[in-house]
Amino acid sequence: MTTNTLNTFYTRQMLLRYGRQLIAARRLARYDQLLGRTWPRDKESVAAKRQDIIERIAREIMENLIFSGSDNPTVQEVKERLIRELGEELIFRYPPAAQDFKIFRNRGGEEKELSEMEKQQAMAQLWDVTLRTVDETML
Repeated sequence: MTTNTLNTFYTRQMLLRYGRQLIAARRLARYDQLLGRTWPRDKESVAAKRQDIIERIAREIMENLIFSGSDNPTVQEVKERLIRELGEELIFRYPPAAQDFKIFRNRGGEEKELSEMEKQQAMAQLWDVTLRTVDETML
């Protein structure tokens, strides 16, 4: 036998064994389902994974909104919702010499920097709005 024929033989044997393993796994899953043995932690882990993904996406959207002012449609939707819920526009700036970013309130064209307490409340509101927006858009 040539090397090519041996490789083909071993590849075919491996694929046959893998196919049998898949069939056996499907049968076991079907039997578990028929017997009513569903694992509640599986459903919990799926929900936990989904929540983790939502939070990661929400963090990325918040970073885009605060630091880069992205024109992403989801970022724009979060901005619009935040304006509707707060009744005013918030402007996020990260001055080059500053240690932290600043949030300004825009009322009638006049900008006023938020106090530390107002900033914490605005960030909590932004997080809440971002989470809800991402959750609603996730499949």
